[in-house]
Amino acid sequence: MKSCLIYIDHKEIQNSIDLLEVARQIFQDEPYETTGVEFGNHNVTLVGRFDHLIQVHHPEIKLYDQVAVTDVMVQIQEANAYDCILIPATYYGRILAPRMSMHLGVGLVADVTAIGHYNNDLEMIRPAFSGRIMAGIVSRSQSPIMMSVRQGVFHYEGQNDKATNIMKYVPTHVKDGGISCLSVKKKEQIYDIRESDVLVSGGGGVVKSFHQLEKLATKLGGQVSASRKIVDQGLATRSIQVGQSGKTVSPKLYIALGIYGSIQHVEGLKNVPNMISVNINRDAPICSLSDIVVEGDAMAFIDGLMKKIEENEGTLS
Repeated sequence: MKSCLIYIDHKEIQNSIDLLEVARQIFQDEPYETTGVEFGNHNVTLVGRFDHLIQVHHPEIKLYDQVAVTDVMVQIQEANAYDCILIPATYYGRILAPRMSMHLGVGLVADVTAIGHYNNDLEMIRPAFSGRIMAGIVSRSQSPIMMSVRQGVFHYEGQNDKATNIMKYVPTHVKDGGISCLSVKKKEQIYDIRESDVLVSGGGGVVKSFHQLEKLATKLGGQVSASRKIVDQGLATRSIQVGQSGKTVSPKLYIALGIYGSIQHVEGLKNVPNMISVNINRDAPICSLSDIVVEGDAMAFIDGLMKKIEENEGTLS
């Protein structure tokens, strides 16, 4: 039976759970088992989803010490020889994955966004050349296969009633990275665009009027997001950027205003059931992906839609 090792990022539990869907797509109909590794406090949402759950306990392990965590993950892999290692491409996972790869002497495919199978070989798909193309990487090497996986792309909807085998692991030795936490500052963020059902997103075509997107987003009960051009102009923070260098989103409704639709931006859109594009260029790439295309000025569209919404609100009893 095949086996898969999954690192649980304690700050990104759902993204870690979603890696179970990656494992399913890798092994398909082949029998396999999953093992999650968690550091720190136990999270009950993991039980019932993994076949095995390793809880690492050691008083000298600091969760922010990449050297110590890498050392323990390598110990677990070497002791059990898993066929596949999956790590979420979170801020911490992007540091952990290459360290593990070097220690284990195996190849790493980073930032995977899709899984395929090519002539009976596993194909891992990821952005390449600064996101200008999507590359399919085929692995013919011996196990383990190792990859970090883009957040928000895969969604696990499988069973959560497994009889999870919980194991305590106390490493006999742990490398100390000599890292100390001097202070912790809470990052101010009003909302997370990945959690919004409705996104009103602005691109280069609305640079001069980007601030006006907020009124439409509020009316629709959604949030404002942006393309890289808006962020590069200093009109929005990277926390609300959609795309390869931003976040991957899956809203129920995505309204793209003045967005051209480069591959970098499109890579941030996954499983969006309803997309409306407003653009003066009907041949913009984003239009070919949209359910509704409005050729014209984005601000005129906002004003017209706002007026229609307000008229309908006035007729409600």
